Amino acid sequence: MDKLYTRFDGVFFEKTRLSLLTLIIQEESVSFNTLKQQLNMSDGALYTHLEKLVSAGYVAKRREIAGTSVQTLYSASEEGKERFREYLDFLEDMITSHKSFTDDSGTKGETP
Repeated sequence: MDKLYTRFDGVFFEKTRLSLLTLIIQEESVSFNTLKQQLNMSDGALYTHLEKLVSAGYVAKRREIAGTSVQTLYSASEEGKERFREYLDFLEDMITSHKSFTDDSGTKGETP
């Protein structure tokens, strides 16, 4: 169980940043305002979490012109995508290993 807490760093394995990375990976490229609306976060809180992801190398940001204004877009870096894949594999392993402790009725059986 020690690996649960050490396999992923604190930047990645924090619920808000994990939610952000999930949304960014699903959409490939997401604007600051879209993330703000989807997660119902303040500008300051969202900016702080995104900057931590950018600094850690999990997310890249770029600015582009959208109509008459400039917007900031976020996308997952290759490192961020790889770390996310590792996280999904980790969850799948956890689920698979716990299935062996559950009988057909869905209740937990005795461990071997």
